[in-house]
Amino acid sequence: MTDSKGRVLVTRRVPEAVAERARREFDAVLAKEDLDAAGAVRAAEETGAEALFIGPKSRLDAAAITALPASVKIIANSSVGYDHMDAAAAKARGIIVTNTPDVLTDCTADLAFMLLLNASRRAYEYEAIMRQGWRQGFGMPDMLGIRPSGKTLGIVGMGRIGQAVARRARGFGMKVLYQNRRRLPVELEEGAEFVPTIEELLPRSQLLSLHLPAERGAPPLMDAKAFALLPKGAVFVNTARGSVVDEEALLAALKSGHLFAAGLDVFQKEPDFDTRFAELPNVFLTPHVASATVETRDAMGFRALDNIAAVLAGKPAPDPV
Repeated sequence: MTDSKGRVLVTRRVPEAVAERARREFDAVLAKEDLDAAGAVRAAEETGAEALFIGPKSRLDAAAITALPASVKIIANSSVGYDHMDAAAAKARGIIVTNTPDVLTDCTADLAFMLLLNASRRAYEYEAIMRQGWRQGFGMPDMLGIRPSGKTLGIVGMGRIGQAVARRARGFGMKVLYQNRRRLPVELEEGAEFVPTIEELLPRSQLLSLHLPAERGAPPLMDAKAFALLPKGAVFVNTARGSVVDEEALLAALKSGHLFAAGLDVFQKEPDFDTRFAELPNVFLTPHVASATVETRDAMGFRALDNIAAVLAGKPAPDPV
């Protein structure tokens, strides 16, 4: 028998405000550490969970979905992306899958711009010089970055986050181009110019920022051919997913000088990323933290709980995927 409030298994560590709400509104079981797929399945069986609140570590593939107990009605992803699970397999079992759109938009756009500015202005190198004590003057031709303001910014993926990046770019006097599966209504374009294909977008993009979703099993969008299409001296930013980039091709473009710099928040393997990126002075790195603010992480957790509350009350989920 499940509690009348609904048995919810939270498979990842969450901010205290989210934990407090989960305890208050549900019969909640909160994991003390982020559970992997096997741990999530085992805990769901032991607790008779009706809802799973999951994160990226709970990589629920088709086999894990099949192993979940029949009590599970909803899997609530506490993120926008859900490529860490097999949503189709869950739906085939009649399990509702949800995510958390909207709440990450501004923080992800802010971080994308932070990466763009820091990569363009050699912030990693400047900061390292200061940490080492400076003590050496620089002349006019030394340690030069590139000025991002006034440049042409290409955006791949013009969803909510891409649109938010375009709004910020206007404040820097940038010309904004975007490539998307389809052109947006003019009122959503934020003054950006639609470019029908990636092959047409890349040669015009002095700065490039990725904001497209990952597709399971799809080859990387940014491969050696794509990087070669960017103008020499371009700056590349990725806050989307590591799987959309061929990292060997990116490393080659950075080492050769074809790319001036890159700002990266996501990687093919996380947290065990390719440390060759950390050896390059023209790369500004962050550890997949685009949503890492108090406000946004609370909002992500609350949105996941909103979806759980609706489904367990017999209502439609606000954010089905």
